Amino acid sequence: MYEVRQVPQLAMFWPLLAAASANESTALLVREFVERAVGTNDEGPPEPGWGTSHTVKLDLKMVSLRDFSTESEGPAVLLCAPFALHSATVADFAPGHSLIATLRSAGLKRLFLTDWRPACLDMRYLGISDYLAALNVLVDELGGLVDLIGLCQGGWMSMLYAVRFPAKVRKLVVAGAPIDVAAEQSNMSTLVNATPSALITEFIKLGKGIVLGRMVKDVWGLKTISPESIRQMLGTDEPLDSAKFAHLLSLFLAWNAWTTNLPGSYFREVVENLYRHNELATGNFVALGQKINLARVKAPLFMMAAQDDELVAPAQLFAAERLVGTPSGQLQKALVPGSHLGLFMGRPILKEYWPVIANWLLASPQNTA
Repeated sequence: MYEVRQVPQLAMFWPLLAAASANESTALLVREFVERAVGTNDEGPPEPGWGTSHTVKLDLKMVSLRDFSTESEGPAVLLCAPFALHSATVADFAPGHSLIATLRSAGLKRLFLTDWRPACLDMRYLGISDYLAALNVLVDELGGLVDLIGLCQGGWMSMLYAVRFPAKVRKLVVAGAPIDVAAEQSNMSTLVNATPSALITEFIKLGKGIVLGRMVKDVWGLKTISPESIRQMLGTDEPLDSAKFAHLLSLFLAWNAWTTNLPGSYFREVVENLYRHNELATGNFVALGQKINLARVKAPLFMMAAQDDELVAPAQLFAAERLVGTPSGQLQKALVPGSHLGLFMGRPILKEYWPVIANWLLASPQNTA
């Protein structure tokens, strides 16, 4: 099991944290656990609540389009949240730790978020192309042209979207996302490469075609997370023994406890195609019937990575600089202190760096250099 002191957020977003050398006994452990848990009446913890008032503009089976706008006019900004293990409330965790609130305060008036819904049994065959198609419906609902902000796993999805629908992306922001996993090893890419495909197949099969988030977390997730590590990730000055920190801690533990279910086909594509075979960077990934060539991304691009990101090595994101077709004068990147979740929840990064990105989005295209 991973040492909490070193990687407190490991396993919170993506259910691939098996033993470094998975073997038959590991597969038997997964099988035994899932067979015991599948079909129980335990519905698990409640879904985390939202910190910022909003409405639901469009509600589809796969995704809800949440509307955090304060005005009805102006460019639409769409945050593409990760569809991984935890809730999209990673972007709206709590007062003082909300990316949504930060962006609104920085002047973004038409602000929306993808809230990917947990997969049910009849969604088990949905793949990445299906989710790109759903994202396209949301963009059309917003007028057919957006500034797109991709967070973590939502970052590679945003890149895919910008390739398939370049005329619909005015500007693109990608934060903490793996684009070229071969550029530098990370804990996540190392674990994926060490996990046999047969183990992934076994887990999907035992979930009846669905990757069951709460069970994955129970099998592979960290059993304990120290309050101090959470305090550091959130970047709060509240003392460990204070009532305010106790409240933040309870919110985080509740957020971490809730997990989402993923379609088995989608999960396998991410594991095999995007991670193991690195097809996004090599140009071999097929989305909505076409091979993805990142050179087709021409929109102004801002990339942000965390120095101590335990899931996505900064070079895995910044390698996009040599892959995309964005003119050099319209490409920005920032390497910031902090961890993976700190990019979206950490007070220092929210306060210092995301307003810079908001101003970059608000500037006219010729002034984004």
